[in-house]
Amino acid sequence: MENKKTAIIIGAGPAGLCAAYKLLTETDIVPIILEESEFIGGISRTIEHNGNRMDIGGHRFFSKSEEVNEFWAKFMPTQGAPSKDDIILGTKDKPLAENGPDPEKEDKVMLVRNRVSRIYFLKKFFDYPISLKFQTFKNMGFSRTMRAGFGYVKSALFKKEEDSLRNFYINRFGKPLYEMFFEDYTEKVWGRNPANIDPSWGAQRVKGLSLTKAVLSVITKPFKKKDGNVETSLIEQYVYPKKGPGQLWETVAEEIEKLGGSIIKNCSVKTLETNGSEILSVGVIRGGKEETMKADYYFSTMPIKDLIDGMGSTVPSDVHDIAVNLPYRDFITVGLLVNKLKIKNETKIKTVGNIVPDCWIYIQERDVKIGRLQIFNNWSPYMVEDFENKVWIGLEYFCNEGDELWNMEDKAFIDFASDELAKIGIIDKDDILDSVRAKVKKAYPAYFGTYSEFDKVKNYLDGIGNLWCIGRNGQHRYNNMDHSMMTAFEAVRALKRGDTSRKAVWNVNTEKEYHEEKK
Repeated sequence: MENKKTAIIIGAGPAGLCAAYKLLTETDIVPIILEESEFIGGISRTIEHNGNRMDIGGHRFFSKSEEVNEFWAKFMPTQGAPSKDDIILGTKDKPLAENGPDPEKEDKVMLVRNRVSRIYFLKKFFDYPISLKFQTFKNMGFSRTMRAGFGYVKSALFKKEEDSLRNFYINRFGKPLYEMFFEDYTEKVWGRNPANIDPSWGAQRVKGLSLTKAVLSVITKPFKKKDGNVETSLIEQYVYPKKGPGQLWETVAEEIEKLGGSIIKNCSVKTLETNGSEILSVGVIRGGKEETMKADYYFSTMPIKDLIDGMGSTVPSDVHDIAVNLPYRDFITVGLLVNKLKIKNETKIKTVGNIVPDCWIYIQERDVKIGRLQIFNNWSPYMVEDFENKVWIGLEYFCNEGDELWNMEDKAFIDFASDELAKIGIIDKDDILDSVRAKVKKAYPAYFGTYSEFDKVKNYLDGIGNLWCIGRNGQHRYNNMDHSMMTAFEAVRALKRGDTSRKAVWNVNTEKEYHEEKK
C-alpha cells in the first residue's frame, strides 16, 4: 500500500481545523495538527469557570459565504424549538428550523440570537454604528449635536487625503463625531492614535458604513414606496453555539480525529527548516522534548513574526526584519459573576431579569481603560449556570504583552477592572460573586509599524511552494472567523487543483462591504 501524503497544520483554530477537515474529506492527504496550547479553537475557544462559560472576544456566527454557513450547520444544526430564555419570555418570532434540535434536550445546536450592540458614552447608550435618531441627539446634548452636524457637512465638502485611519474616519463621520466615538476607542484597542494607523484597518472593519447613507435614508424614507426592496442594514440576528464557539470547534476536532487526522496538543513549533523554496521539516517542543517532524505540505496559522523567525538565516534580512517587527495587540478578559447590573433596560426588548439586551457594549468613556463589555446571558442562556438570577459578564482589555496591564497579578487586575466598571456606573462591587482572568497573546494583528512593507514578507512566503499561510495570524490580517475559515477552504482548493498561486487565499476579505451588512 502506498504511503499517503501528509500535511502539518500549525494551530488548532478555525483556519487550521477547517484545512484539516477539508483535506480529510476532499483529498488523500492526512493532516497532523500541532497546537501549542491544551485548547481547541484558538481565540474562538470557550473558557469554563465554575459552571459559567466565557467566549474570548465574542463571536457572532454570521457569514455571507454559503460554504461557511453550510459548514457550521453540518456540525451544529439551527434550533427547531425555543431556547430556555425564549420559553421564559414567551418569544414567538424566532425563525426556528423545521425538524431542528431542541436546545432544552440536545447540546449540538445553534441558537438564533438577536444582534444588539451599543456604545456607552457619557454614561448613556448610543446605537452602534452611530445613528441619526432623536435619542442620539438628546444624549449628546444641543451643543455637541450642532458641532457634529457642522463637522459632518464640512467633511462631506472637504475630503482629507486618506493616509491614516484618523482621516479615514473624519471623511466618513466628520471631526466632532470622530473625536466623540472613534478616537479614544481606537486608541484603547491599538495603543496608538488613529493618526498613526494605516487606513486599511478602517476599510476592513467599517467598509460600507457611512453617515451619508444614514442621512439619505432619514431624508428619503417618507418618499419611498414600500415595494419590498429592503435597503442595506445591519444583520438583526445571528446563530451561536449553545455552549459557546469553543463547543463548535471541539466538535469539528472530534470529527477530524474520527476521520483519521491527528491533533497533537501542547506541541509548540519552534523552527522550520527551509531551502528557500520548500519547507523541509519543523522542529517542535513536545512534552518538554525537542523533535523533528516532516510532511509533504505545511499550513501555518502561527503569527508570521514567529514563522519567519523560526526559518532562521535562509530568510533575506530585509524580509526577516519586517516580519519580526510586525506589531500585535494582546488581550485580557475578566469574567465577573454578579447579582445584578446597575444599568437599566430602557429598550423595548424583553429580557430575562430585565437586564440590558446587548451581547456586547463598546465602552467609550475616556477615564477608564476597559474597551468592551460582554453580557454572556444574552449570547446563550446555557453559558450561565444560574441564568435566571445572576449576570455573567466579560470585561475586555487590549494591551501589549509585558506591559503594566499584562504583568499585573490576577487578583490585582480583577480588582482594577471591577473598580473601573463600578466607576462608570455599570455594577456595584458588592454584587460581585465570582471572578476569573484570561490572557491571550497576539489576538489582534496590527496595521502600523513595519506593516507598511508587509508585501515583501507576503511575496517571500508565496514563493515557498509547499507552504500555505491561512487564518488571522497566518496572514497578519484582522479577519473574522468566517474569513479565516475561507482562507483554509481556498488553500485546500488550490492544492487540489495543483495551483501554485496564493492569490485566491489572500483575496479573502478584501471586498468593500461591511462584514455584518445585509441587503
